[in-house]
Amino acid sequence: MRVLILCTGNSCRSQMAHGFLQSFNCDFEVHSAGTKPAARVNPKAIEVMNEVGIDISQYKPKSVEKYLNDEWDYVITVCGGANESCPMFVGNVKHRLHIGFDDPSDAVGTDEFVMSEFRRVRDEIQAKFKEIFL
Repeated sequence: MRVLILCTGNSCRSQMAHGFLQSFNCDFEVHSAGTKPAARVNPKAIEVMNEVGIDISQYKPKSVEKYLNDEWDYVITVCGGANESCPMFVGNVKHRLHIGFDDPSDAVGTDEFVMSEFRRVRDEIQAKFKEIFL
């Protein structure tokens, strides 16, 4: 099964979803991308994924343009708020899903609070992707 997970920056939610989905089944071909890829994966996303035994430290943000001509079983957008521009993918796709999650990189406050937001979103992503793919 080929799955593409999309977000705007491809630095946090889509990378965590990519890590979880790949960990569920190593036979899945999973990719993630964004419309405006960040320079790197958010270090806090890497940290909270390490806490659950999934290493995404080697993942790199990529542009959705790289995947526009490919065929996909699923294209899943994970952008949350209405103010955020979620990418539109019009390629050859069997199933399109939108599963919105808050962007934990928008959290402000103490380090403890910010990390709790990353963990909350990580756990929501894990639960939703388990529900769909396991």
